[in-house]
Amino acid sequence: MSPSKRILLVPNAMKGALTAPQIAAVMRRSLLRARAGHEVVSLPAADGGNGTLDCLMSALGGTVTVMDTAGPVAGERVTARYGVTPDGTGIIESALAAGLQHINPAPETVAHSTTRGVGELMRAASERGARRLWVGLGGTATNDAGAGMARALGANVTDENGDEVPDGAIALLRTARVSAPVLPLSAIPVTALADARNPLLGGEGATYTYARQKGASDEQLPYLESAVRTFADAAEAAAGRPHRDLPGAGAAGGLGFGLSLFCGAEIVSGIDHILDAVRFDEMATACDAIVTAEGMLDGQTLFGKGIAGICRRAQRFGVPVHAFVGRVRGDAEELRIALGLASLTAISPDDLPPLQAMRDASWLLADAIYHHRF
Repeated sequence: MSPSKRILLVPNAMKGALTAPQIAAVMRRSLLRARAGHEVVSLPAADGGNGTLDCLMSALGGTVTVMDTAGPVAGERVTARYGVTPDGTGIIESALAAGLQHINPAPETVAHSTTRGVGELMRAASERGARRLWVGLGGTATNDAGAGMARALGANVTDENGDEVPDGAIALLRTARVSAPVLPLSAIPVTALADARNPLLGGEGATYTYARQKGASDEQLPYLESAVRTFADAAEAAAGRPHRDLPGAGAAGGLGFGLSLFCGAEIVSGIDHILDAVRFDEMATACDAIVTAEGMLDGQTLFGKGIAGICRRAQRFGVPVHAFVGRVRGDAEELRIALGLASLTAISPDDLPPLQAMRDASWLLADAIYHHRF
């Protein structure tokens, strides 16, 4: 690599280890230490999951507000944040209220999971003057099809006796009727930023694809699926139109479905929407190489995750992309070719325990960048 090259850093967060801005800083220092004279430009990214709020607020400016909200488990409270940009865009990162970082994944937590806190953030941003909402869907611990979110915005979920169904995913088995004072519940436009294209139900839906990583046991999956289906039947009956098969309806434990049905949300690719917002194309056309990062790369990465979107965009301009990830699950060379990466580096040795790998992520990344031949 000649000293005159321009390198664009577009990392996603390594969940539980480093934020996207932290990764960009580590990459920049290591690149310049190894190859002084190159121009290095940082553009931290996100795909709708962890880091979405910080990424967009850093790029667009505005005010970030901290507030108390419902957490991802019914009855619990957490501290979360939302942003409003100067042009009136409310930025909601669902994971901040309903994310995996708030729980120890277990069958009990996913059974009682709720997106109520997401709805509370949406309402607060609207009341603060937002004229539109962008809602990032990744990284949640929930599986309630957006029922909690809808209830925070005024919907009612009742059983066959007309009694209110408690918050929580498994309680949705008791759903007989869903009602709302008006549809859409949101008075302003909503865009859902998804990092997955799954439908709500079935083998590729929210429950069977993602609930295990949120703590669900194999024995629990049919009950959670039935609960989501029961709620969806009643919600679609109230809305008068189906939403369950929309691409992205199953994102965030079905929150994509709830936002579409109750708020009229358009479900879009989170990474593409965010890359547009931070002017990625403009930056990519002026660089010689792109370096990105993510915590885990596997088969799911091909379907809407950050690295896939970055590679797809970069290919338009013929710019090579080099990816550094915590770990690779699957055949690394097959995944590299499928994504169109110039190189793929797993920074964590296979025999390194995951917790230690997260603790050492900064050093491991710096070392990998320093010794890499681009």
